[in-house]
Amino acid sequence: MKLVPLGDRVVLKHLVAEETTKSGIVLPGQNKEKSQQAEVIAVGPGTTADGKEIKMEVKVGDHVIYSQYAGTQVKLDDEEYVVVKQSDIVAIVE
Repeated sequence: MKLVPLGDRVVLKHLVAEETTKSGIVLPGQNKEKSQQAEVIAVGPGTTADGKEIKMEVKVGDHVIYSQYAGTQVKLDDEEYVVVKQSDIVAIVE
């Protein structure tokens, strides 16, 4: 199956963030909250609001940071995704 977002929605997949101490010890991420960094998997076509066209500013493959409580969690083919509005994305990581 494939997720195809509508309007100004974006499908994101969480990036696994392992934390490493200064001495190189990897800390397991089980007791932490999920990172707000994700990779863009799919982008909707955009939409219009109040007669203005809202174009999509992110593209597939971008790494982004999004609002903590934004979006809808979706599990598909044993993978977890988050579907958010473009306005919930706060930054593109370059």
